[in-house]
Amino acid sequence: QMADPFLYNTGERSHYGCLGHEVQIEYLKAYICRPSFSTDKAVIVVHDVFGWQFPDIRYIVDLIAGHGYITICPDFFKGTEPWKSTDHWADFPDWMKNHDPMKVDKEADVVLKYLKEQCGAKKIGIVGFSWGGMAVHHLMLKNPQLTAGVSLYGRIVRDSEERYSLLNPTFFIFGEKDHTISLDQIFLLEDKLKQYCKVPYKIKVYPGQVHGFAQLKPEDMKPDDKPYIEEARRDMIDWLKMFV
Repeated sequence: QMADPFLYNTGERSHYGCLGHEVQIEYLKAYICRPSFSTDKAVIVVHDVFGWQFPDIRYIVDLIAGHGYITICPDFFKGTEPWKSTDHWADFPDWMKNHDPMKVDKEADVVLKYLKEQCGAKKIGIVGFSWGGMAVHHLMLKNPQLTAGVSLYGRIVRDSEERYSLLNPTFFIFGEKDHTISLDQIFLLEDKLKQYCKVPYKIKVYPGQVHGFAQLKPEDMKPDDKPYIEEARRDMIDWLKMFV
């Protein structure tokens, strides 16, 4: 049973003027932002349950692009309705059945092909938030084309050995006060990665932070959380710079 409500307060979101633009890639819509200079490095951003058009996620795409990566957030929901803050929590498990973060392989392949063939990308990393964090964990086990991953508070599901044989360097970011992911689960993840993982990995827990903390736009941050949000983003970028 999901904690209720498990997401950060989406409340009244301030409008965000995006720096990038939307593109159509085969059957997928996507939001893309490029840095001011040409590069052969790219990052795929996997949105959370609020979908690819949510202002917070676009802000993150622009932020990563500002660090020198062609950054793209495809619609992993393939045109279906994202979760809305007005939806009822009782319906969430059913919604999740139709939006499985472990079924993103085909979309990832479509976007990888686009980045390589149309954008000249040679090294491609991936970053995902919440629902997207689960998708990143999954893809880092399955897709060797992704040279590095950052999974932000993707709920840890199903304990099995194949959940830990990551193909490339992966960084897991968690909030200490996330009530969808217990510290026990995080310690278990760490333990299992030590046992099974053959590539560099990192797990970091940010004090006092709740689910969804790292993608808030500056004007939506609480002053006490701001240093941790900024630190998590710096850490995310540092990981990408190290491996992508």
